[in-house]
Amino acid sequence: MSGERTPPRFRVDRLWPDPATDLDLDDAFADFAPPPAPAGRLPVATNMVTTIDGRAQRMGTAEGLSGRADRRLMRLYRVAYDAVGSGIGTLRATDFWSTLPADLAERRAAAGRPPQPVALVIAGSGPVPTDRRWFGWGQPRLLVVGAASPLASGDRPIPGGTQLIVAPTDHPDPRWVLDQLAGRGIGSLLLEGGPTTNAAFLAAGCLDELYWTIGARVLATEALPMLTPIRGGSPFADAPREATLVSVHRSEDELFLRYRFEPASVHG
Repeated sequence: MSGERTPPRFRVDRLWPDPATDLDLDDAFADFAPPPAPAGRLPVATNMVTTIDGRAQRMGTAEGLSGRADRRLMRLYRVAYDAVGSGIGTLRATDFWSTLPADLAERRAAAGRPPQPVALVIAGSGPVPTDRRWFGWGQPRLLVVGAASPLASGDRPIPGGTQLIVAPTDHPDPRWVLDQLAGRGIGSLLLEGGPTTNAAFLAAGCLDELYWTIGARVLATEALPMLTPIRGGSPFADAPREATLVSVHRSEDELFLRYRFEPASVHG
């Protein structure tokens, strides 16, 4: 992971725009950058992988849904963002990591940026598994909890190096979360799930881009998709949210898609 010195190399084809074949993955995404900041808040994107039939989980996690090229691409996306965030469900399900390997950390440092992005977990009012390895990675960490969280009172210890932020509501509002990040000098956020967190940011009009890997697999199960149904009903049920296709790359049988949303007027 973060100690990896020799980065793996993968070949991709760019299908859209400007088709080209047999490109080095790192070179193909060397100029990757977050979307422009919308008025009044920092830009937000989400990076997800699903099967061909749209399942974003296998046995409760995204493990095994894609190949090694997608895992490298996930790290390349992280290079461009100030913070990498996830919902509490991901933390409960697995010891996920949000760090960069040494070569990409050095790339950020050479550009005058912190070697590692800030790690963010957004929780509601349920329990937080503070024994997860996420709390030990060598990067700044922010833990946002709801007002009724067992951690909200500050009476329970959390691992050192983690800054606790308590929301005024039981379910932290995405726009409030983004204001908290902006107040700490964070200029962009990459979400890596889960589906409930993705849905909350979409409903609040706070999702600007989607990076979607389609793994060449089928599950045909009831596993979650990349977005759960929006709490209280979707504002997009009758007027679907429109997106623009920015790019498409192929790695063997997998597709890497980038979509951009127009600014939303819906604030769920």
